Amino acid sequence: MSSTPADPTRRRRAAAAGGRRRERLSAAEARRVALGAQGFAEPPLGREVDGRALRSRVLDRVGLIQIDSVNVLQRAHYLPAFSRLGEYDVALLDKLSHYAPRRLFEYWGHEASLIPVELQPHLRWRMRRAHDDAWGGMRRIARDRPDLVAAVLEDIRDRGPLTAAQLAHLDEPRGPKGPWWDWSDVKRALEYLFWSGEVTSARRVRFERRYDVPERVLPAAVLAAPTPDEDEAQRTLLRTAARSLGIATEPDLRDYFRLPSAESKLRVAELVEAGDLQPVAVEGWTAPAYLAPGVRVPRRVDARALVGPFDSLIWERPRVERVFGFRYRIEIYVPKEQRVHGYYVLPFLLGDELVGRVDLKSDRAARALLVQAAHAEPGAPPETAEALAIELRRLAAWLDLDDVLVAGSGDLAPAVAAALQA
Repeated sequence: MSSTPADPTRRRRAAAAGGRRRERLSAAEARRVALGAQGFAEPPLGREVDGRALRSRVLDRVGLIQIDSVNVLQRAHYLPAFSRLGEYDVALLDKLSHYAPRRLFEYWGHEASLIPVELQPHLRWRMRRAHDDAWGGMRRIARDRPDLVAAVLEDIRDRGPLTAAQLAHLDEPRGPKGPWWDWSDVKRALEYLFWSGEVTSARRVRFERRYDVPERVLPAAVLAAPTPDEDEAQRTLLRTAARSLGIATEPDLRDYFRLPSAESKLRVAELVEAGDLQPVAVEGWTAPAYLAPGVRVPRRVDARALVGPFDSLIWERPRVERVFGFRYRIEIYVPKEQRVHGYYVLPFLLGDELVGRVDLKSDRAARALLVQAAHAEPGAPPETAEALAIELRRLAAWLDLDDVLVAGSGDLAPAVAAALQA
């Protein structure tokens, strides 16, 4: 595949769009750039959140939204918009991902993700590689039971959209179901077809995916769009990642859409040569960094937000530690007795720093938001507990819960409890 040639005119335009070219950023400047790119430097909306605000202030900034099945607090894909906008109607996001005109589709971006439909042609290279890149169980079904894969696809074409349960009659009888991910062969066939792009998600109902063929789900203009070469498609995904990250290393950029390492390194070098990425040194960073064209350094970030565990701001753990000095690990799959901070832990963003973390749970029976643990970061400002209490109240209201209860431990828990009572 050919690479993008160097273009001095394009480089000059990119430099002009971004103002003075930067060769070095301080650690604080890089942190503000990262927050600004992710939509955390905006002033409050000042009005009710509508579809336009959701698109411009969230989707256009983050590029894609990760999906996850854990529902101890709220479904993961609804949390990024709350973090950036506050209370909003989740039906606005469902409308973009469930109904025409379809703005988002579900596919493997950064894990399972909601992705703008315009990027579908730029992910077809991944679909073509399903036979080699899909998980082992999917590949084995495609290899060992192509008849089942074909039958599943035919049934969906005839009767879709369908759930996996509605296709169970195609599977052979099997023994008792085992632990998580003990998929039937039908489910593996479905997931292979999903990875290869031959079926997609029409919608989810109570989080269960309804599969259908793309021609009944995606806009006709997207399906008719030409398929770019793999190298150009990957460059487009990296440009999207660069815009959403603001400042990033090559592994940061690669991780956003989970691109192959060797190909990502080639594509990043091509983007630098074309003037689509600007190399820059960042104070305290040992790896080379890159700025997206047109990025400006916010003078100030005055954010206050609870950040979901699957938010794009904190996807790559080494980046979180490098940018914020914040060591973060998801402990959902860690045995309870080995957890340090809790099961479903949300970092707390105050100003331009991650200053604490809270383990949260929606107790829907008691109509209460439970703070199961609250921990402050070293050097957290004195107003952390009060600011966190305000944000917890907002979250509870959005979740239609009546109260916030501090039910657990952590060095910040007593102060949060006092602030909530005050």
